[in-house]
Amino acid sequence: MPVGIITGASKGLGRALAEALAARGWDLVLDARGAEALGAVAEAVAGHGTRVETLAGDVVDAGHRAELVGAAVELGGVDLLVSNASALGAEPLPRLERLPLEGLRRALEVNVVAALGLVQEALPLLRESAAGTVIAVSSDAAAEAYETWGGYGASKAALDQLVAVLGVEEPGLRVWAVDPGDMATDLYAAAVPGDDDPRPAPASVVPAFLRLLDERPASGRYAAPALVEGR
Repeated sequence: MPVGIITGASKGLGRALAEALAARGWDLVLDARGAEALGAVAEAVAGHGTRVETLAGDVVDAGHRAELVGAAVELGGVDLLVSNASALGAEPLPRLERLPLEGLRRALEVNVVAALGLVQEALPLLRESAAGTVIAVSSDAAAEAYETWGGYGASKAALDQLVAVLGVEEPGLRVWAVDPGDMATDLYAAAVPGDDDPRPAPASVVPAFLRLLDERPASGRYAAPALVEGR
């Protein structure tokens, strides 16, 4: 069975991806900071007969990243790495004039530095896989200028550039930055509290990620809504 690592897998898009991959027979290593919520995901996906390892921790911790890859090795290797864990940097999101610099550092550490660190940890195993794949969950804030989204958007733009360069440096892998589009998530609710406009459930964009895995297009940046609509 193929083996995937998903960070930020206790809720939202991470959980939806875990459930979809488990239904396809993937073995999974799942990460999140909350052990209780992570355990609930493990119970949900276990019904598919997949092997699941859950490790609660913070992706900025190098030891935790090593544990994630080590758990994947126990399952057989690493075929897919999904960097989904994200930090806003401040909640709710402020204008740049009030953005705490420590918050910006946190967003960069989680969204960029930790994502690269996990890639570096898993890269030898990804190269050994016949279908080694890296997916970094991006944002439209990486490419568009939205008021109050400057710090978070800057971190995702940096992530996009790392993904672009990694795709060039590792031609044997598929490396995709995926903008999932608007979703109803806890992260968005924390970023913009009080915004009650209806948004799609995270599960609605999972078919875009599955399409990428099925069709394996060239490394690059993709928008999930366009992939879903293009089916």
